Amino acid sequence: MPTTQWDNQTKLLFAVYSLFALANACSGTYVNIYLWKMKPDYALIGWFALVQQLSLGAVFLLGGKWVKEKNKMIWLRAGMVLSGAFYTLVLVLGEYTIHCVELLGIVLGASLGCFWLSYNVIYFEVTNASTRDSYNGGAGIVASSCTMIAPWLSGLVITTYGSTGYTIMFSVSLFIFACGILLSFKLSKRPPGAAFDWSVPLHSLRDKHNSWRSVFFAMMAQGLRDGVYMFLIGLLVYIATSNELKLGTYTMLTSFASLIVFYVVGKWLSGVWRARTMMIGTICMGAAVVPLLFGVNYISLLLYGLIMSSFSPLFIVPMTSSVFDLMGRDDEAAKNRVELTILRECGLCLGRILSITMFIGVVWWSQQSWVIILYLAVIGCMPLVSSLLMRPLIVTKS
Repeated sequence: MPTTQWDNQTKLLFAVYSLFALANACSGTYVNIYLWKMKPDYALIGWFALVQQLSLGAVFLLGGKWVKEKNKMIWLRAGMVLSGAFYTLVLVLGEYTIHCVELLGIVLGASLGCFWLSYNVIYFEVTNASTRDSYNGGAGIVASSCTMIAPWLSGLVITTYGSTGYTIMFSVSLFIFACGILLSFKLSKRPPGAAFDWSVPLHSLRDKHNSWRSVFFAMMAQGLRDGVYMFLIGLLVYIATSNELKLGTYTMLTSFASLIVFYVVGKWLSGVWRARTMMIGTICMGAAVVPLLFGVNYISLLLYGLIMSSFSPLFIVPMTSSVFDLMGRDDEAAKNRVELTILRECGLCLGRILSITMFIGVVWWSQQSWVIILYLAVIGCMPLVSSLLMRPLIVTKS
């Protein structure tokens, strides 16, 4: 019987993830605001996000063979090193940052690709079906805690010190990434696997009866929502308030709601409830946009954020756990975990690329608020597609 207790390697990976989340929370919320203040252009922010996702996808496709056949830990550390390099570039470039959006997008996307490719494979290896819900719930609590406290403090620093505040917070993120790199050396070197097999993801996509074909399209549907939501909501809050501290307060309140729900879901969710929990979460996530239909202001955005953050854990935790449980159902799938991880992430990345590309087209056509909100309403319903595709695959055993 698999143990429900976390071993030392699981705890160490969790700690590295926590530092990575904290570093990004300190500054990630404000990178787009930093660019927006230099040039208020929706299409530019969308282009920055698009280059990130293209770079991330390229890293996943090119890095899979190395991660499986050689050293996973190098890629984990490379992700944090490149994240630090991104903030170093922003600090060095200063007012010239706006002219290097493509370079910065490539570096940030590569950092995320390196980290998440390695992290997801190691996460599968150090957890099991009995610990994944609690781990994912704990990861959600950490992410919510970081985004609850760090952006508010960052907003306070930036509001107090102006442009110097951005320099301070980007430097803080750089220091935290350095701590994460040092801690990662305590993780055991993972043994290499067999030769990387490109036919695994390709066969999974071609075979209409293969469960991983459904996973790919479920992740793609999730990515259609995530692509624009990752950067646009915070930007809309800043545009509505012109105040970094109010954006930090918004993030703190919505993250607090998310933290509570992640704790409940991580502690009590079982396989029996996964399908129902996902369905409830996705329906409510789609309905969260309703307050914005009556006007885009701080109050309506806050209502939207509170609804979304309260119900998204009901989707995220069972979705993540179910996909990785599917990977561990038999020896063949477990042996091909790197190939299947890449298939999963490519679906997510492709969805994000399509979402951001469509957003750039939408704002090129019109930047009226009702057009943008209508687009958010449509893509906000995409996790419902993910839920329907995953429903037959979810483990129902308690």
